Amino acid sequence: MKILVTGATGNVGRLVTEELLDAGVEVRALTRNPATTGLPAGAEVVAGDLSEPGTLRKALDGVERMYLFPIPQAVREVVGAAERAGVQRVVTLSSGAVTAGFDTLHHLPVEQAVEASGMEWTHVRAGELATNKVALWGPSIREERVVRHPNLDVVWFPVHERDIADVAVLALLGDGHHGAAYTVNGPPVSLRDQVRAIAEALGEEIHCERVTPEEARERYVRQGGFAAVAADFLLGFVDHAGNPADPHATAAFDTSALGPQPTVREATGAVPRTFAQWARDHVADFR
Repeated sequence: MKILVTGATGNVGRLVTEELLDAGVEVRALTRNPATTGLPAGAEVVAGDLSEPGTLRKALDGVERMYLFPIPQAVREVVGAAERAGVQRVVTLSSGAVTAGFDTLHHLPVEQAVEASGMEWTHVRAGELATNKVALWGPSIREERVVRHPNLDVVWFPVHERDIADVAVLALLGDGHHGAAYTVNGPPVSLRDQVRAIAEALGEEIHCERVTPEEARERYVRQGGFAAVAADFLLGFVDHAGNPADPHATAAFDTSALGPQPTVREATGAVPRTFAQWARDHVADFR
């Protein structure tokens, strides 16, 4: 059996590739630049771009199953090409925002395109990826051993990317997951306790500094990358739909009132990895 992993160099796709290889599966890994992937030995790396379906012919040849990274541009053409090539099963990386009804423009169109095909499908809807903290807090922790935020006592459900990969691999290799949409979060933990977990992994103290939402936004924008892109939503300047919101209503972003959230346990039966474990796994990112 040959499985195509798209987005193979991403935080989750890289682990999906690794776990499939460990399971003895033949893996073809799709990336825009095969020369710089650093993927595990054993993966067949091919060039291709999900936003340009015409580049996927070689990648899809002989493939029976596919892990699909969420690129909404041309997704119907990509799904159609996969089906014509003989792909029988697709597992999509999606978002918990679809479960909550907030995402209608990015991940939902990918899900809908896959569901409209004749292939077996499973959606893996990731909650807040713990790896976001590398982009958001990494610079200030590495340079100053400090995290600045308007309210570090709010509670979130950051998920270890390995839990997301575990569910994707289960759906790719196992039976009984057709038509399922698994939302995968991590255990609840406050932002302050997330900082504490990173500090313990480093073996050094990290200071918490309270700043206004405006100050935090300015710092994230200066950092660029994911921090700049996500600043307005994370700090409450816009809501899930991109509408203006009250940045001082930080209580609205405290998810502790939501109660228990679905985790990897619902799909695989495994105990969800904690943020503390994630911090230990990523300690080098903060040194």
